[in-house]
Amino acid sequence: MSDLRPVRRALISVSDKTGLIEFARFLAERGVEILSTGGSAKAMRDAGLTVTEVADYTGFPEMLDGRVKTLHPKVHGGLLGIRDDAAHQAAMAAHGIQPIDLLVVNLYPFEATVAKGADYDTCVENIDIGGPAMIRAAAKNHDGVAVVVDVEDYAPLMEEMATNGNATTLALRKRLAATAYARTGAYDAAISQWFAGVLGDTFPRRVVVAGELKQSLRYGENPHQQAAFYTTGQARPGIATARQLQGKELSYNNLNDTDAAFELAAEFKQPAVAIIKHANPCGVAAGPDVLGAYKAALACDPVSAFGGIVAINRPLDGATAEEICKLFTEVVIAPAADEAAVAAFAAKKNLRLLVTGGMPDPTSPGMTLRAVSGGYLFQNRDNGRVSLDGLKVVTKRAPTDKELADLLFAFRVCKHVKSNAIVYVKDGATVGIGAGQMSRVDSSRIAAWKSQEAAQAAGLAQPGTIGSVVASDAFFPFADGLLAAAAAGATAVIQPGGSMRDAEVIAAADEKGLAMVFTGMRHFRH
Repeated sequence: MSDLRPVRRALISVSDKTGLIEFARFLAERGVEILSTGGSAKAMRDAGLTVTEVADYTGFPEMLDGRVKTLHPKVHGGLLGIRDDAAHQAAMAAHGIQPIDLLVVNLYPFEATVAKGADYDTCVENIDIGGPAMIRAAAKNHDGVAVVVDVEDYAPLMEEMATNGNATTLALRKRLAATAYARTGAYDAAISQWFAGVLGDTFPRRVVVAGELKQSLRYGENPHQQAAFYTTGQARPGIATARQLQGKELSYNNLNDTDAAFELAAEFKQPAVAIIKHANPCGVAAGPDVLGAYKAALACDPVSAFGGIVAINRPLDGATAEEICKLFTEVVIAPAADEAAVAAFAAKKNLRLLVTGGMPDPTSPGMTLRAVSGGYLFQNRDNGRVSLDGLKVVTKRAPTDKELADLLFAFRVCKHVKSNAIVYVKDGATVGIGAGQMSRVDSSRIAAWKSQEAAQAAGLAQPGTIGSVVASDAFFPFADGLLAAAAAGATAVIQPGGSMRDAEVIAAADEKGLAMVFTGMRHFRH
């Protein structure tokens, strides 16, 4: 028995009218009767197409300001009636219900309404009721009904109807039904998230994660893992909103690292550059111009920067692009790029250049999630930051103004380094970074060692850690980590404080003549 189902009657009710007239004309030319409502019906009539209003079909007028128009047995019976069930067909005939073979609905623009900052009542009025009800009915009865919720599915549906004499296959109807349920699920998720925000309920009893496929990836972290990139529709500038101007397809690891780099570059008001490798910074600097910041960031660890990600918080210029071209770089991301920069990268066919149109606000609220076995861990984005008036001097010597500026810079970088994190900074640039070690003293030593290697490679007489400041993402549990930093040449320390051995650590700092401040805030990043 063939699974082909002819399309003789379609109900079309769309808020997004992209491609509507072309699609409706295709149906009309094949003798498909078109039912419709409101603006959709008007648009098709204005294009010269014959349309039957749903109210005329049901014999029941729209009411309650349009809230009730498709909630009628003639609509839902036409969608839900099983074509091969004699009892269903008899009931439909008894009540004058005609089968509806194709439903085309995209929902009221609730997400867009919320994104525009509309008031409460306007958001509520943009919660679609009839649309989701019809979509779910048609999707349930996909054995006989095709349902389209995305304009992207017009083309495959038309192609199949043209190939099969106006009929659709079960395979297509199943795929369309799956897409339809995903759309109503995402729609309800958006509404529930909006309500939670209105109520100030940060962690509601139930939470739904929804996304839209942006890109199928070649593989995940490793070639044996499958992966894809989904977006949430949030307007936060970054990899989800970026336009790729050139280069080969982004990988899973590219996307992860690029996001980390761009969020770090966004931390600073001055022109700043962050170079990331395997989700950790290997060089960060701020300065009066982008070119200078890039050179200072690269100097921190030029070996690790090879094949890294470069993020810039200012429009990319030609001179900086030419400097970046001297080293193999996987991705460059910036809010914009001028013609000279684009031209400079043109010869680097594989280098990916992304422009976002803006920078994310590092202080804005938001949520992050991580999958664990059987669930998810949700938390607020780490948008905390310390300022001068939030620092507590705990040593006999207070930091100088120059040290204070570098301390704040170092602590801001620390927030983006995997724990245990140690960051040495001098003159607004990192000069040593120790990341992800099980022991904080090891992070201190690794950062100092990397600084020595960079100095030797550059032909410098001493490493950059001499005369630097050092930041720790969490308290020093023992004095050994601080002593390692002092041995590397640091003169001032910033750390959260709060250890049972704070007095011991402070005494060690005083003995070495270090200035130390406590922030009262830690920045673990796992």
